[in-house]
Amino acid sequence: MTLDGAFFDRSVHEVAPELIGATLLVDGCGGTIVEVEAYHHEDPASHAFRGRTKRNAAMFGPPGHAYVYRSYGIHWCLNLVCEPEGSASAVLVRALEPTEGLERMRERRALDDERLLCAGPGRLCQALGITRDHDGLALDAPPFELRARAKEPELARGPRIGITRAADLPWRYGLAGSRFLSRPFRR
Repeated sequence: MTLDGAFFDRSVHEVAPELIGATLLVDGCGGTIVEVEAYHHEDPASHAFRGRTKRNAAMFGPPGHAYVYRSYGIHWCLNLVCEPEGSASAVLVRALEPTEGLERMRERRALDDERLLCAGPGRLCQALGITRDHDGLALDAPPFELRARAKEPELARGPRIGITRAADLPWRYGLAGSRFLSRPFRR
């Protein structure tokens, strides 16, 4: 089953854990989502916290669309917009277990280690070829393909990574025991 706007038209806190185990493909490259982080519009770590800007405009758009931004001026990051239009909440996709288009991903990343192809939001976007051109695109239409998970996985949960504001909130979700996580969860 393809995940569409209706799937994302809910609380970011409902959507984020349900994305673990879903399949994300971009032009046929991708795999199983194994790690995400939730960013709510009232969250001081969210790009939308201070209001709409040209950079974060996609977050204020309809649910089920991509919000792509550059982190530290270097890496692209992919977020999936949630909640009713205008709410500006999104899920950052942090890591995938690569399963499709491996050769293309290896070429883009110039590395063979399958574990490191998509372990981290910047690596993931490089492997999938995601750029600013994907910002605002619908997730249920090419080049994206997003399929629901086949079964409910065992989840790990903990604080988000690489932020200074609201860093203690347990809004990072992952596939328990996955070797493809960007960073292991604390026990």
